[in-house]
Amino acid sequence: MYDLLVVGAGPYGLSIAAHAAAAGLNLRVFGRPMASWRDHMPGGMFLKSEPWASNLSDPGGRWRLDAYCAEQGLTARHAHPIPVEAFASYGLWFARNAVPEVDERTVTRVSSGPDGFTAVTEDGQALHARTVALAIGVMPFIEVPTALRGLHPTLVTHSSHHSDLGHFQGKDVTVIGGGQAALETAALLAEQGTRVRVLARAERLRWNDVPPPWERPWWQSLRSPHSGLGPGWRNWFYSERPGLYRRLPQSTRSRIAATALGPAGAWWVRDRVERAVDLLPGQQVTAAAAVPGGLRLDLTGRDGSRRSLETEHVIAATGFKAHRDRLGLLSAELRGTLAALPDGSPVLGHGFESSHPGLFLAGLVTASGFGPAMRFVHGATFTAPTLVQGVRRRLRSTPVRGSVPVPGGGSRSGAPSPVNG
Repeated sequence: MYDLLVVGAGPYGLSIAAHAAAAGLNLRVFGRPMASWRDHMPGGMFLKSEPWASNLSDPGGRWRLDAYCAEQGLTARHAHPIPVEAFASYGLWFARNAVPEVDERTVTRVSSGPDGFTAVTEDGQALHARTVALAIGVMPFIEVPTALRGLHPTLVTHSSHHSDLGHFQGKDVTVIGGGQAALETAALLAEQGTRVRVLARAERLRWNDVPPPWERPWWQSLRSPHSGLGPGWRNWFYSERPGLYRRLPQSTRSRIAATALGPAGAWWVRDRVERAVDLLPGQQVTAAAAVPGGLRLDLTGRDGSRRSLETEHVIAATGFKAHRDRLGLLSAELRGTLAALPDGSPVLGHGFESSHPGLFLAGLVTASGFGPAMRFVHGATFTAPTLVQGVRRRLRSTPVRGSVPVPGGGSRSGAPSPVNG
């Protein structure tokens, strides 16, 4: 029986595995490393986060993005965005150097039992563990507007469904959304010869400012410090103090999770969009139907006006909704035991443990509890060591059935406990 199974091998899963291995836990890691970054983002995209805020986490801080870039002869400087392809390659490099061998099989089901959990892989193998950390990324939480659900994938897709936009060349495409995914997707489409427009509910699109210089007078840094989520004290708090964020009243956390760091485009994509893309802000799709050659969208403006347009394809860059009920990997019985917040996301303890003892969660699904940083790679630097500490506490408090507790938190069951302290 393993101490820990890590399900997912993106930035959060790999970071958790690095810390767990350094802590001496007996673990297995499942998933195709950096799969979302390799398979669900078109070529030509860049990280919105600063390179220094895009590190995966290992205890010694040895396997950082800047170290990888230096080894590869790449640039990793403030205000110079990193290509997504380079970041995905960095994640693979991190996995090779900081993580035990990753099993690339998919885990299809996790269920609970008297001594912990059973995970079943795609080929039917069952593995048993005392604790499980789900770091399954964003793909289970894809959100598509109600009016577009049920339409054929040849007509409507989510922005995360595309690793290659080339088959839209010469076509008419409508992108829905006002955030970075929508705007950068639209820019890439326009630059390859696609006729493209962006529909957004907001009355106007928002753009992030060019970040202030890294080196600047002390009084400017004091007034608006750098942080992994952008300049300013509010962003610094979200970015650097998730543990304190969790102590805020639940109603405050819910409000912040729903409103902070809303849809906005990076400063470096603005000109690419505004010079080549038709922008239709203040519009909401209220109905959609297939028509010859594509689909018709019925739109309602914020002023109540109505109009229709026809397009060959819609890409919904409308984000993700981290809801407990979308954790389909968990057995129905296990999923049903999880307490949820008003927004549907699971309730978590201070060590990222769910209401089901031994089941830990990481990434987007934890944003309502620990703040907006959990929507970004930067959140892994807090999550990984904190979660592994939570796993160690859980292992000390629940020795394997039949073992004899040992002072200090270990157990005696015919073999030494792999948990120290």
